[in-house]
Amino acid sequence: MNKLRVVFAFLFIASFSQAQSSEKAKALLDEVYAKVKSYDNIFVDFKFDLNNTEAGIKQETRGDVTLAGEKYIFNYLGAQQLYDGNKVYTIVPENEEVTIEDQAEDENAMTPSKMLTFYQSGHNYEMDILQNVQGRKIQYVKLTPIDSDTEIKSRLLGIDQETKHIYRLIETGKNGTKTTITVNSFKTNQPLSKTLFTFDEAKHKEKGYYIIRN
Repeated sequence: MNKLRVVFAFLFIASFSQAQSSEKAKALLDEVYAKVKSYDNIFVDFKFDLNNTEAGIKQETRGDVTLAGEKYIFNYLGAQQLYDGNKVYTIVPENEEVTIEDQAEDENAMTPSKMLTFYQSGHNYEMDILQNVQGRKIQYVKLTPIDSDTEIKSRLLGIDQETKHIYRLIETGKNGTKTTITVNSFKTNQPLSKTLFTFDEAKHKEKGYYIIRN
């Protein structure tokens, strides 16, 4: 009986600790979300690392994104993607073409507009390690997708404890691919042109761009 009591006590403590960890993680993510939503616009310059040792894949590049509500303009790998709140425009200067399509409906897809808010739903939360990065305290939260059919195994979200800004996202896929996005620069409430999120089709046609509508 004594052994059973010890086992039950251990299970209770473990369950209670896990619940506390989940509540703390959710509270921290709520703070981050509130901070993100308080800004009129956000500019993020980031480093992107893709690694799959088994497949021999290792890629490192940089990009930037400007966000204002759901709208965004995203520069990455020599291409630009613009979302005006209605359509997504992918502009590829190298091929002189523009693809126009609807925004992706996949809830698990990491679109630029979800980059700083994706964690609000669809995950279980748990506090992870606290890391010191050049004097900054980065608290990691482990996010496990609730949907078992997703290709994502887990995500680690590193949050600056002082600013409540996202510093790093580490995404691990079920196929072993690890994607790491590290924020180099985070600027808020910048002066933006009124036409920044407007696609000028006539201008691109004049340049000889081929327009593809999906």
